Amino acid sequence: MEKQLSFKYEHCDHLSELSESDREVVAEARKATAKAHAPYSHFHVGAAARLRSGKILSASNFESEVYPAGLCAERSLLFYLEANYADDPIEVLAIASDPAERECYPCGQCRQVLVDVERRQGSPFRVIMSSRDTATMVDSATLLLPFTFVL
Repeated sequence: MEKQLSFKYEHCDHLSELSESDREVVAEARKATAKAHAPYSHFHVGAAARLRSGKILSASNFESEVYPAGLCAERSLLFYLEANYADDPIEVLAIASDPAERECYPCGQCRQVLVDVERRQGSPFRVIMSSRDTATMVDSATLLLPFTFVL
């Protein structure tokens, strides 16, 4: 039996179309790209999350000489939040990159961890994938990975 999957997402042609609070999270993700350690790919990624308490935290990617021991910005941030702020759910997570010509989308591993965090906290969070000028948003990480791994 053939089935079809579709989902809703939002797209902004300019970041000024985002709410002020979402622009703030994107700006923090963009700032985090400056802290990335990416001597091999030269692709600096930053992620930032606004928690229910209003606190915004960020992280960046880190590449290692012993590939694949590096870690993406999203997972760096999510693992830190799970270890230190597990009782303060994520409401919005933004991703940015340098170079920033195109929107920055999470890799497959990060998509699974995003879904894992949503499940653990018992609520979805908005994901904003940004470029220098544009952004695409989904209301839940599950929309980025509809066929997730489940134990």
